[in-house]
Amino acid sequence: MKRFVFLNLLLLTVSLSVSAQSTQLKYSDFDSWITRDIKESIIIGGKKQELYEIGPTGTWDGKKPYTNQGGSPWANSNIMAKVAGVVKTNVSVYPEPRGDGQCVKMVSHIVGVKVLGLVNIHVLAAGSIYVGKMLEPITSSSNPFGYLDYGIPFTQKPKAVQFDYKVKLSDKPDRIRQTGFSPVKRIPGKDMPGMILLLQKRWEDEKGNLYARRIGTVFHRFGKDTDWVNGAQFEIHYGDITHESFFQPYMNLFSGGDDQKYALNSKGKIVPVKEVEWGTADDTPTHLCLQFASSFGTAYVGAVGTTLWIDNLKLIY
Repeated sequence: MKRFVFLNLLLLTVSLSVSAQSTQLKYSDFDSWITRDIKESIIIGGKKQELYEIGPTGTWDGKKPYTNQGGSPWANSNIMAKVAGVVKTNVSVYPEPRGDGQCVKMVSHIVGVKVLGLVNIHVLAAGSIYVGKMLEPITSSSNPFGYLDYGIPFTQKPKAVQFDYKVKLSDKPDRIRQTGFSPVKRIPGKDMPGMILLLQKRWEDEKGNLYARRIGTVFHRFGKDTDWVNGAQFEIHYGDITHESFFQPYMNLFSGGDDQKYALNSKGKIVPVKEVEWGTADDTPTHLCLQFASSFGTAYVGAVGTTLWIDNLKLIY
């Protein structure tokens, strides 16, 4: 039986409006959303699901693969999979009222699939938002990240990223890896939501392979429950950070493995973006990558109930 695919993930296409001191990514107040109504296949129950996208307020025909609307840079882990003709969805990102507007809520949960009432599959899915595009429908699990176009043209050098956030950690002491097709594996260590911002200088060779020099970096894991923290700023560190006191192995260059990032090359093919070296503070980036997720790590890994809320995101100069 072919696998159904549920994705966590990350990426970008960006629209900017510039003020004297900050650059606001379009729709990063998270006050407007697009609703998609999708009916899953009868063979797995025929349930009607609502999926949400960050963009101009409106609706989207659930029978069609989604593409970013209104110049929105944002995609998320709410996806439609169509494997062997069977339509299945994942919903782990939601709009939630906050003050006079809305914020984004991301949650890690278990997605269940019952085929003809006989085959029961359960998958751990984390909620994530990222600037970029998801290339729907998902048709295979052989390389789930191969549907993500990660990164956008971007040549500016902001000092920091700023946003409001709230965190609720799971009550579980450890994480799990639950793919639905192998035994559940316990992974030692508390689950935490995470944020990544990368500034890259990319190039493509004659075969269409993509490479990158890492110029700017932010990694942050939210390690405790909080009420709303407003206007939190996280400094962007330029150049090689491997000798900094805050450096951790997970902040290193992405050059393969389960957390490899992908993007669309000039030939229209999704390929890995291999970070091959560190840049310097004098380099000019070509691409920006930005992601928030309710669970850190790779696909199918996390703890049920870990939740992250984000609002009012800006780049600070």
